[in-house]
Amino acid sequence: MTKPFKLISTIAMSALLVSVMAACSGNNGTANNESGSTNAPKTGSEATAKPEGPKPGLKRLNVWAGEDYNVYPVAKLLEENTGYKMQTDMLPQDKWAEKLNLIMSSGEAYDIVTSYSDMALYSDYAQKGALVDLGPLIEEFGPNIKAALKPESIEALKVNGKLYAIPTTVTYEINSSILIRTDWLEKLGLSMPTTTDELTNVLTQFKEKDPGGNGDRNVPLTIKGDQSIIDNIVGAFGMPNAWNDVDGQLVPRVLDPSYKDYVAYTGSLYKNGLIDREFVANKDATAKEKFASGVAGAIVVHWADIPALSESLAKTKPEATFAFVPPLKGPNGEFGFAANAGFDRLSYIPKSSKHPEEAIKWINASLEPETFKNMAIGVEGTHYKVVDGAYEPIQPIFTDERNLANNFMAGTDETNYPQYWQARVRKNPVMFEAFDFLNNQQPAEAKVTNLLGLAPYMQQYAKNNQQLNTMIGDYTVKLIAGAESIDGLEDFQKKYMEAGGEASSKEVNEWYATLAK
Repeated sequence: MTKPFKLISTIAMSALLVSVMAACSGNNGTANNESGSTNAPKTGSEATAKPEGPKPGLKRLNVWAGEDYNVYPVAKLLEENTGYKMQTDMLPQDKWAEKLNLIMSSGEAYDIVTSYSDMALYSDYAQKGALVDLGPLIEEFGPNIKAALKPESIEALKVNGKLYAIPTTVTYEINSSILIRTDWLEKLGLSMPTTTDELTNVLTQFKEKDPGGNGDRNVPLTIKGDQSIIDNIVGAFGMPNAWNDVDGQLVPRVLDPSYKDYVAYTGSLYKNGLIDREFVANKDATAKEKFASGVAGAIVVHWADIPALSESLAKTKPEATFAFVPPLKGPNGEFGFAANAGFDRLSYIPKSSKHPEEAIKWINASLEPETFKNMAIGVEGTHYKVVDGAYEPIQPIFTDERNLANNFMAGTDETNYPQYWQARVRKNPVMFEAFDFLNNQQPAEAKVTNLLGLAPYMQQYAKNNQQLNTMIGDYTVKLIAGAESIDGLEDFQKKYMEAGGEASSKEVNEWYATLAK
C-alpha cells in the first residue's frame, strides 16, 4: 500500500481566452525614452561608445499575487543587483486575460508584461504587431538569457521565425491523481487499487459499507463539475494527454478509439453512485469541502492542494490518512500520467514600452547565475541549507522572504531551477511527500510527455484549441452523467471537425511528422 501522508497543520498553496485587440496604437516602437533615444536597439560601436547614464525606472505588469510586489524583499534584492528600480502592477486573479487585452490595446507603457502561458493570446499579440521582436535585443544585450534558456524553448516560442517572449518553463511533470482515504481502505481491509477493476471495487465498498459513517451524505469519489477528464483513470485508457499518439498520428481524445471505453467506464461509475451524483454542480471548492470534511473517500486534486486538505481534515477527522493512487492499469494494461512540458508563464515587451533595451538588460541581469539563485532560494545558511544534496528551506525566513520569488522571474535557469524550485515544495512535509510520490517515485514509462507542450506556434491549433477543448469537456460531462448517449458520438465528431478540429489535426500532424526525421 502506498504510504499515507501524515496529517499536519500547514498553510494552503494557492484562459479565459478572449479575442485580442488590434495592433497596439501609439508609437509603434519608436517613441522616445527619457533620455531622448528611440526604441530601436543600438548596434556595433554605437552601442559601446556611448557611456551609460542613470538607469531609467521600469514598469512591469505581472500575474496576480497575494502581496504587493513592490515592497517584497525580492524586489529590493533585484534593484540592488540589477541597478533598476522596477514598479510592478498586477493583473486580476480572475478574468486576467480580459484585463490584459484591455491594457495591451490601450497602449499603456509597460516595459515588461508577464502573463500565464496562453499561446493563442501570445501569438495573436505577436502577429498583430503588439510585441517587440526580442531576437536582436537578446543577441546584443542578453548573454545570460541565451545561457539560461534551452534552444527548444526558444524555438517553441517563435512566431513566424521571430521570438517575442521569454518563457518560464514548467518545473515538474505530474500535476495530480486520485487522492484516497487510506484509513477507509484499512478499515475495510482493502489494498490500494492498482487497476480500474480494483478501483471500482474500492469505490463500491466505500459506497456500500460507508467507512466514514456519513449515511446518506456518503460520497465514494467526488470531482468538480468541469472535470470530465479524470486524471489517472484517463491514462488507464491510453489517453493521458489531450492529444495522444494513435498509430503514428497525434489524435485528440474525442477522436481516439479509446474514448468510448473511457466514457463507458466513468459513466458506469456515475450510474452506480460511485462518482458524486452532484458532481455536475460542484465547484472546485465544493468538491474539496466534501473531501476535507470527511464526506468523500476520494477526490482528484493537484499535489499543491494537499496542505489545505490536510489541515482541514486534521480538524474534522483527526484519524484520517490519505495517499495518491498510483498509476492505474486499464483493461488493456495501459497506464500513465500526463507529463507537463512547455511553459508556465511568458514575459514579453510591448511595442508601447519606452525602454525595450533596458527591459532586456534587466531580464539579463536577473538571470546572472548568482543573482538568479539568490532570487529563487536566498542565501545558504540564512534561507536554505543543503541536506543530502537537496535544497531545504529554513523557516520562517524562507517563506517570509522567498515565497513569491517565482513571480519575479522573467525566464529561468532551465538547467538548475528545477532543483532550486523543490526547496519551495519542501516548505511543507506533507506537500513534499505528495509531490515526491507523483514526480520522483514513478517509473519513466508512467510519465507520458505532452508532446504539444513544446510544439512551435501553429496558427490553426492556437486559434481553435480552447474552443475545441471546451466542446469536448462539455460533451464528455454530459456522456458521463447520462445526459447524452454515446450513440451520438459520430455526429459530435463531425461537429468537432467542422469547428476547427480538421484544420488543427492537419497542422498538428504535419508538425508531428517532422519529429521522426
